[in-house]
Amino acid sequence: MSGLSDKVKGAVNKAKGETKDQIGNATGDTKLEAKGKFDKLKGEAQEKIGEAKEHFHNDHKD
Repeated sequence: MSGLSDKVKGAVNKAKGETKDQIGNATGDTKLEAKGKFDKLKGEAQEKIGEAKEHFHNDHKD
């Protein structure tokens, strides 16, 4: 998987997580809120992995 792909998937997970978090918060559904927070963290991690892959790839192009 490329760095860009990881970054895109990370952004999607963060957006999905934010939606779940907000809906859970609005409805009092603590489980949904927790799942949203988990998805946001997962997304942040995926974005960092993507950035690291791109950095590594750019450093080793030659």
